[in-house]
Amino acid sequence: MSLKVLYKTDNVRFVFSLGKRQLIAALAVVLGLTFIAGRSTSPDPDTISTIAYTQSGLIEQQQEVERLKLATQQQLTGMVIKLGDMQGQIRRLDALGGRLAEQSGLAIDEFGFGQELAVGGPSHEVVDFLVEDSTGIIADIQSMLATLEDKANQLDALETILMSHHVDAQSYLAGRPVQSGWLSSYYGIRKDPFNGLPAMHKGLDFAGKIGDPVVATGAGLVTWAGERYGYGNLVEVDHGDGFSTRYGHNKEVTVKVGDVVTKGQKVGLMGKTGRATGAHVHYEVLKHGKQQDPLAFVYRKSRKG
Repeated sequence: MSLKVLYKTDNVRFVFSLGKRQLIAALAVVLGLTFIAGRSTSPDPDTISTIAYTQSGLIEQQQEVERLKLATQQQLTGMVIKLGDMQGQIRRLDALGGRLAEQSGLAIDEFGFGQELAVGGPSHEVVDFLVEDSTGIIADIQSMLATLEDKANQLDALETILMSHHVDAQSYLAGRPVQSGWLSSYYGIRKDPFNGLPAMHKGLDFAGKIGDPVVATGAGLVTWAGERYGYGNLVEVDHGDGFSTRYGHNKEVTVKVGDVVTKGQKVGLMGKTGRATGAHVHYEVLKHGKQQDPLAFVYRKSRKG
């Protein structure tokens, strides 16, 4: 078997002959080239599947990183806001401590009140900066906690000194927080006046007229004088030995943080600020930060000085 190719023109005559072996070899070469060409132009399905799977995994990882970044930014922003609150507390403690030291005739420098704080107040720029530097936030929090502990120790020392100088029998809690009015709500479970559901009432309510005097039931130090959520305009007095009292919903507060008040002294004017339905004073007695039933203190006899 052979293959002859004849090429003829007016001037050229060409004859090419292929034997059987040559013909088979040529056919094999053509088939091989065709297979290679087909492989190069048609992608492997397994390769395509692998690439698609890898791309999908990368996209999921990217989305997870974005979610983690957002959650971290939110947490760090909350921490920065908390730092601002802590700074405000330290400034109030500084003001209170300075006034107490001055009233006690002590040198303020001995207690370190009024010194610069470790960090400044938060702003949008500070938040953005600290979000990128979580290590800095942790260091600021540790510094704040140390400062708060120092201030608390300083105030404890001042309280001991001041209590021994200014209060004794007068710090003994007794009597009502109003000069006129009536007891309108007791300590314990009651129906919430806003939603009608059972709720714990952690004080006594004394109703009266807007503008009636609200008085301290014992001598002590004013540790809060201003607005607080739920209480409206609130006055809080520290009486020593772990006792403190609160007078809420005032129309106006007539004392300031750091004032030393005596028993029966006016600390505010009755109102209905905060979570209140009418004019009254919400009166609380706390021991080591936990509310007690004030009724026993209201009706016990005053101690003679």
